[in-house]
Amino acid sequence: MSTLGERLARLNAAIKEGAEPAAPRPGAALAVSPPGRTGSRTGRPVDPFAGLKRRVHQSLVEALGPKLYDANLSQGELEQRVRATLQDVIEQEQTPLTLLDRGRVQQEVLDEILGLGPLEPYLNDPEVSEIMVNGPGQIYVERGGRLHLAEGAFAGEGSLRRVIEKIVSRVGRRIDESSPMVDARLPDGSRVNAVVPPVAVDGSLLTIRKFSSDPLTVHDLVGFGTLTPQVAELLAACVRARLNIVISGGTGSGKTTTLNTMSSFIPADERIVTIEDAAELQLRQEHVLRMEARPANVEGRGEVTIRDLVRNCLRMRPDRIVIGEVRDGAALDMLQAMNTGHDGSLTTVHANAPRDVLSRLETMVLMSGMELPVRAVREQMASAIDLIVHQARLKDGTRRITHVTEVSGMEGDIITLQDLFLFDMRAGVDRSGRFQGTLRSTGLRPRFLSKLSDMGVPLTHDAFGQEQAPW
Repeated sequence: MSTLGERLARLNAAIKEGAEPAAPRPGAALAVSPPGRTGSRTGRPVDPFAGLKRRVHQSLVEALGPKLYDANLSQGELEQRVRATLQDVIEQEQTPLTLLDRGRVQQEVLDEILGLGPLEPYLNDPEVSEIMVNGPGQIYVERGGRLHLAEGAFAGEGSLRRVIEKIVSRVGRRIDESSPMVDARLPDGSRVNAVVPPVAVDGSLLTIRKFSSDPLTVHDLVGFGTLTPQVAELLAACVRARLNIVISGGTGSGKTTTLNTMSSFIPADERIVTIEDAAELQLRQEHVLRMEARPANVEGRGEVTIRDLVRNCLRMRPDRIVIGEVRDGAALDMLQAMNTGHDGSLTTVHANAPRDVLSRLETMVLMSGMELPVRAVREQMASAIDLIVHQARLKDGTRRITHVTEVSGMEGDIITLQDLFLFDMRAGVDRSGRFQGTLRSTGLRPRFLSKLSDMGVPLTHDAFGQEQAPW
């Protein structure tokens, strides 16, 4: 870990790196970019207050010094001290400011010191689901499944790097030239990925996948059209009956949200262990043990992988194991856990279709280093996994469950699947381009219905006797 002096030195160096040549004379107008001059890769005019904000920021850091990193100060006390000092610093500036401009400069410097700079408005906007920073001069946000160029921008590379450092240091991780990529999280559980030069050629890259402080419920997903009430009841029954379920889909398809929602069906009297790369699940049960993987330190030691955590959690007497995502040799340990009395496990996998889930898991098991026959691996998968729930982000930006598929057994060397529900793409789109389709039953009855009955979790109605899909 860096010392306090080193952190302050880096902070001041980063500020000076992008500082203006000199302060404007008293009474002089702020220099505005000539017509046609715009910010890098954005097409928007350069901020006329950028130089003033850098000077105010630097003066504020110098005035407060170590107090900015005093762990004994609460967030409220720190904010109060920063606001009081900021007032004095701005009054010492001899640049004439209107009341509106003064408030703007003050708020943006506060966001830079106490928050995440120009990202703060989008972090507080409930309609924004993802924030993508493509270098200091370009920010995109996702609203309603569609990308929009944001108004804000960072003052420079130094400003963006300070925000990245602030995020990763909170969770005990580091990012520099020797380790230029990192996964982290915000205090609210939002997922963060950062990449810095030299890997990021045009400036540091930052992606934030936001998570609501109030987790979505199954009623919310039904309201969004992600699934139907019949499928929601079926999935709830499968979780309570301790079926092993894999949620699959592409990047940004909503797998983690669905996993979080399905985890809410686990009975409150069970001991749940969650394993994640970056802790983001928001389970509301009382008996939850959360574990998070850890990268290696500067010396290349101390790494704790998902696979290590899966092995360890088997010694913790779990009733349920919930793995945020399986992407490597941990797949073998997960399958073995599912096959050795840890029923009711939940996890997610990146895949394009239910059949691809099996191919991905087979490949990941082979990555574990165990020289197992392919048939033995497939028998493990067929025995361990009961249900695959596949989700996709459609062209209209909505996230929909498109397949609910049962793993029904083996025929020769092939794992057999049967689709229980499929998304009806033939319904077309409305005038706004939104898909009108919904999940429809294929009419096939799953083999696990008897298990639901044996576990005392019968369905209240015959979900498979509803209107069938036109296949």
